[in-house]
Amino acid sequence: MKINSITPSFKQSAPQAQPAQKRQSFLDKFHTAAKNSADMTDTIVVPRTIFKGYLGIMTGTTLLTVGGLLAQKMTKISKVLSIAGLATSLYGTYAFVRPFIIKDTPGVETKKV
Repeated sequence: MKINSITPSFKQSAPQAQPAQKRQSFLDKFHTAAKNSADMTDTIVVPRTIFKGYLGIMTGTTLLTVGGLLAQKMTKISKVLSIAGLATSLYGTYAFVRPFIIKDTPGVETKKV
């Protein structure tokens, strides 16, 4: 083997003029990488009261959990958090169920889109 005869050759070509690329936004990067474009554009219409219900139930559960974790050390704060969690969960349940029980209340969509 003639290792000494191998000479590195680095060819530097003249810099090519590249067209000015528009900077992509954060969402455009997802749109270009998505295999199925319907994954990015399909939406589900959820009534606002049902969304409030989800938020109320999740927030209430979190407050109850934090209140339970603090039960041994800070009893007054634990009671306040537990009561707030119960009230928030109760409101979340009401807001979630209201469109299904009371059909003619304001904010409930009665016609199909």
